[in-house]
Amino acid sequence: MSQEIALNAFTMNALSHLSPGTWRHPRDEGKRYVDIDYWMDVAVTLERGLIDVVFFADVLGVYDVFGDSPDAAIRNGVQFPLNDPYSVIPAMAAVTENLGFAMTAAVSYEHPYPFARRMSSLDHVTKGRLGWNVVTGYLKSGAVNFGVSDQEAHDRRYDIAEEYLEVCYKLWEKSWDEDARSADVSSGVFADPTKIHPIDHHGEFFRVPGIHLAEPSPQRTPVIYQAGASSRGVEFAARHAEGIFVAAQSKVALATQISALRSAIEAAGRPANEIKIVNQQTVIVAETDAEAHKLFEEYLENASSEGALTLMSGWTGIDFSRLGLDTTFRDQEGNAIQSVIKAFSSADPTREWTIREIAEHVRIGGDGPVFVGSPQTVADQLETWVDETGVDGFNLAAAVVPEAWTQIVDLLVPEMQKRGRYKTNYATGTLREKLGGDARIAPTHPASQVTL
Repeated sequence: MSQEIALNAFTMNALSHLSPGTWRHPRDEGKRYVDIDYWMDVAVTLERGLIDVVFFADVLGVYDVFGDSPDAAIRNGVQFPLNDPYSVIPAMAAVTENLGFAMTAAVSYEHPYPFARRMSSLDHVTKGRLGWNVVTGYLKSGAVNFGVSDQEAHDRRYDIAEEYLEVCYKLWEKSWDEDARSADVSSGVFADPTKIHPIDHHGEFFRVPGIHLAEPSPQRTPVIYQAGASSRGVEFAARHAEGIFVAAQSKVALATQISALRSAIEAAGRPANEIKIVNQQTVIVAETDAEAHKLFEEYLENASSEGALTLMSGWTGIDFSRLGLDTTFRDQEGNAIQSVIKAFSSADPTREWTIREIAEHVRIGGDGPVFVGSPQTVADQLETWVDETGVDGFNLAAAVVPEAWTQIVDLLVPEMQKRGRYKTNYATGTLREKLGGDARIAPTHPASQVTL
């Protein structure tokens, strides 16, 4: 029996996400990102297509590496303005029953004590449909607004993340016993104080002596996602992630990356296939190949090359405005997202990308591959990538919204269902259960093993 393919919707609570400039397209409604009705409509559409998770990217900072200024980001609307994903998830959950929500949140700046409560609150209001994409932050412009001069070194950020998660796990999994809440009206006792415990955490980065303010949510710990591609990031993901997000440019690069991740997961003492791996992909689908390519050309007319290089500069920490357009980009180093650098340098080991080629590529779909065609053509490509690489599915980004989501739901999903490669119903239960696990985190996960 062929493997079912997982599909997420990859987006951002912003004017535009991974296709800078396409907000100018006459059918793009990205400018409505401030309208809660827009997000509720998106949620209903995605649930109609049985999409697993709407996956919110987020950053705390403006893209100001390009030209050593935020001007290009502001001018082109490059992930700016940017609102908080927390603000739209409850409304989207209210109009859906099964759609999952994964939100990106950095461990670099917010203290884990209030953050853990926020996540428990969201898991409650979504009825157990919440996931957390753990990131360490990469924009210096974000760091300086929290009173520090620059980002911590790349690997040091992961040291902080390890302890941050330890604090959260203690709060979520160990502060409240399962039967602490009785809500016994006759005795007047809501909860038993002997069954609610201070976590008494005293570490290198955090001191959290007290109890968790929120009672246990349906999942206790939200589904943990991670996207590291550096050696330190892979180690972190293998230890903590229940879902791993990658952005490989080619099948060869993706297969290599997945093999390394599965080996790292096993080395961490966890079943290699327990963790779902999804690749970033942008799909542009229409009734025929010709119509899809016509759409693609329309989108390109509105896309911004300057905006693309603004994104790449922020992602890598390298100012592309200082490099000639015919300069080659290969094996650069930066203190930002090393997975982006790796995506371009490893996609085809024989190829050297010029800055001009990177700008042309990134302006639609960012740092991930783009598939354009009829439902049959795109389904063929997705199937091939799954069958030849071992990836579990895809984080589908949108070039023009909400048009892209409608194309995916009305055209691509039925074709994949016809082939037996996509579900016809949601599984019941929490997000973790819908993704194939139990309601609570697996016993092999460090959250289950943490002690007070």
